[in-house]
Amino acid sequence: MRYLEERRQVLAAAREISQTGMVMGTWGNVSIRCPDPELMIITPSGVDYQLMSLDDMVLIDSTYKILEGSYKPSIETPLHIEILKKRKEIKAIVHVHSIYATSFAVARKNIPVILEETAQVVGHEVSVAEYALCGTQALANAVLDSLGEDGRAVLLANHGLLAAGVSMEDALRICYVVEKTARIALYARELGGLHTLESAEVIQLFQKFKSYGSSKNQDGK
Repeated sequence: MRYLEERRQVLAAAREISQTGMVMGTWGNVSIRCPDPELMIITPSGVDYQLMSLDDMVLIDSTYKILEGSYKPSIETPLHIEILKKRKEIKAIVHVHSIYATSFAVARKNIPVILEETAQVVGHEVSVAEYALCGTQALANAVLDSLGEDGRAVLLANHGLLAAGVSMEDALRICYVVEKTARIALYARELGGLHTLESAEVIQLFQKFKSYGSSKNQDGK
């Protein structure tokens, strides 16, 4: 069984999105790029997250060939593969059906940048990809169009949220922050309206957050 650490990360993330209520049952999916950039580990289709094992994770290549795994890969495998092909910096993808973000997806309304956290972690308004049936190449194309060259989160119309991160931790963080942003946006509208951050502020916050938590100064000391 190859890529044990990558399997562990996918399994842990899958269980986390289930336990935190971001998905129900066997919905949603998680993947990670392997050290061989042409390979990825993805959750299997139709298997309860709490019953999954490391062996159940599916190893697949960029031509959709299954290399290891006794189950079919997630129905959204084309979506994951196409993102990893186009965006070489992306290492992990998490797709969830969290309530508040999905509400925006159903309304087909973008989630605005109203929080500093959103600016720092996501760095852009979360747009809605054009509707397409789940598991299709059309959906993969629509999501790629919405993500563009540097997008980190996108809403799937009438479906849910997808986060593309430079690590599994990053992808999960994006999911949490987008869901929080969507929830606060709905409450704020009830209180009288939304005030979004200016584009320059969003850029500044996003760039600054990249070095957040570093103990080194600019001289590297």
